Amino acid sequence: MELCVYRVIQEALTNVLKHAGPTRAAVTLRYESRAVVVTVTDEGSGALRTNTVIAPGHGVIGMRERAKVYGGSVTAGPRTPGGFEVRLVLPRRDPKDTA
Repeated sequence: MELCVYRVIQEALTNVLKHAGPTRAAVTLRYESRAVVVTVTDEGSGALRTNTVIAPGHGVIGMRERAKVYGGSVTAGPRTPGGFEVRLVLPRRDPKDTA
């Protein structure tokens, strides 16, 4: 599960470098009672143009597949204030589980 978190953050930051243009990025890791939530956001304008359909690339598909292995999910898309957000949610395992 830790590798899944690492790889999703890595891919999301790679996408910031590739697509966002000059910007800042933030990574937030939050432990909730039933889930681990990771968000990677940027403030970039990227190469997106108005009236352009945003389709997930192979990187987003790979992130979703990794999350699914652990019963989690990934959402990715533009943010209302501008920029882009990738959000990973993974259910927390019970520490008693050894599997």
